[in-house]
Amino acid sequence: MRAKRGSPVIGASLRSRAGRVGASVLLCCTLLSGMVVQPLTGRAKAGRGHASQALAIGTGGAVTSVDADASRAGIKILKRGGNAVDAAVATAAALGVTEPYVAGIGGGGFMVVYLKRQHKVIAINGRETAPQAMRRNAFIDPHTGEPIPFYPQRVTTGLAVGVPGTFLTWQQALKRYGTMSLRQVLQPATQLARRGFIVDATYREQTQENIPRFKAFTPTRALYLTRNGRAPAIGSRVRNPDLANTYRTLARHGASTFYGGAIGKAIVHTVKHPPLDRSSSWPYKVIPGLMTLRDLRAYTAPSRTPTRVGYRGVNVYGMPPPSSGGSTIGEALNILEGFPLSREKRARALHQYIEASRLSFADRNRYVGDPTYVNVPLAGLLNQRYANQRRCLIGDRALTSPVAPGNPRPPYSRSCGSAGRGATAQDREVSTNHVTTADRFGNVVSYTTTIEQIAGSAITVPGRGFLLNNELTDFDPERLYPDQPDPNLPAGGKRPRSSMSPTIVLRDGRPVLALGSPGGATIITTVLQILVNYYDFGMTLPRAVAAPRASQLDSPTTYAEPSFISTYGGVLTHKYGQSFTSIPELGAATGIRFLPGGRMKAVAEPVRRGGGDAEVVKPLHRGKHH
Repeated sequence: MRAKRGSPVIGASLRSRAGRVGASVLLCCTLLSGMVVQPLTGRAKAGRGHASQALAIGTGGAVTSVDADASRAGIKILKRGGNAVDAAVATAAALGVTEPYVAGIGGGGFMVVYLKRQHKVIAINGRETAPQAMRRNAFIDPHTGEPIPFYPQRVTTGLAVGVPGTFLTWQQALKRYGTMSLRQVLQPATQLARRGFIVDATYREQTQENIPRFKAFTPTRALYLTRNGRAPAIGSRVRNPDLANTYRTLARHGASTFYGGAIGKAIVHTVKHPPLDRSSSWPYKVIPGLMTLRDLRAYTAPSRTPTRVGYRGVNVYGMPPPSSGGSTIGEALNILEGFPLSREKRARALHQYIEASRLSFADRNRYVGDPTYVNVPLAGLLNQRYANQRRCLIGDRALTSPVAPGNPRPPYSRSCGSAGRGATAQDREVSTNHVTTADRFGNVVSYTTTIEQIAGSAITVPGRGFLLNNELTDFDPERLYPDQPDPNLPAGGKRPRSSMSPTIVLRDGRPVLALGSPGGATIITTVLQILVNYYDFGMTLPRAVAAPRASQLDSPTTYAEPSFISTYGGVLTHKYGQSFTSIPELGAATGIRFLPGGRMKAVAEPVRRGGGDAEVVKPLHRGKHH
């Protein structure tokens, strides 16, 4: 079993608990209000008997996530006769237990589903919404006229908490497309919360990073820290009986209790009256939130038509706005469609991949927001003729970021024009998780969830066992373009722009690939690069996931992993004018490839974030990365 490595990602940490660390830990058992930390002796293992695996091939269905306990929760549902939707919800619920700092019912997400019987792809928008009372200047300090500093001030407030969308997404997905009840699907996660999981190096490190924030709130300190205010020891078992009780309540009463009943009232009270520990030394003002019970009752998780673009003979489906994942990946693929990447030298092809990302991010920053509130020119952004116009800006030298956005509204010019100057924006929802599932019936789910920062707002709902998001910090606090509209400014009821990119690929109407990743704005480039690796560079899916990554977000330099820089950085810098900022790792992808004869190849990260876990119902092959 392997310890997990930490990795800062663009101003914050992005790590997921997949690998488990065994340890001999001898210390007194500590009982906390809501969480129990129990020492273990001997070799501690998560799950039921084997370590995480990055690859599994078999039949009957597949689940892949960042965490072994969560993947096995989904497999348990498939083995009991559930479908891919049932398994996705079960896996996500288990992640709310074992990955409480990056997942849970206090947040939101986006689900893309292929429905075999209907032969179509649908999308569910479970993004959080701003309270109706939120105004455009919500994150502007009235005393200075400047944005409230992002970390830790802006993120650690009730003001940053959006109306959670995860649980309604689960309930509606199960009701419309699942085969099992909430009680059945939540049972593995409920049992896991009651039984507990083993603390690994990453969980401990994430806890340690947040100790000052956790100590500021009484229920958070009690739930996640030991009695003396420290992180639980590696190898100890952490239980969350409060969350187990919450799951049981939700299984009995459903969304009515979360969006208006006892749990909803507790959420609103917590947001409006953050439960500060008066004895803590937290030096910043914790601004109360604006959420009301009416905001919760008004929340919806609507179904939407996914984005679709053709690429190298397949159709790539993604999440529409307010996610920018589908549109930005789609535009970049349309740009790259005009380059013979498979026949070019690798460095030149990677230069074109970087530049296509740069241009599509410039358009994303200018045009993508909540389509209920702003006019998103989605058809234009995904139009091949518009992509042809943007492609002609790509030459033999890197463009200078930020690049000006194009005009995605027809008629489209045949001349390149000038790249110009634009503005840079970034999502900060680094605390994300991705689940990919498939069943024996042919259904497929690609599902990404988030609570925003590592540990979200750091505010725990007392007695309920889960953290609240700080998703509203994904709004731009002020206009990016002084002379142009900004589609991502705060407004009452609005959903902030996201980069989550759950993706499903069809060929001739049948699934061939499904994938996604956490990582804030780098989610988009992670998914895009895996697709390029697979369809242009001829890599297998495991190798496409494992390959070194680079992420260009229309920023002055491209973030890249050390192995990418050591392999390609020299030629890309000297020949093509690219510049790089080294970052330990980018993304933590999961995916499934669909093989002939009903076989499935489930793939997770082999190394990043300590390695994910891929499972199939009936294994034909177990192994490392092939």
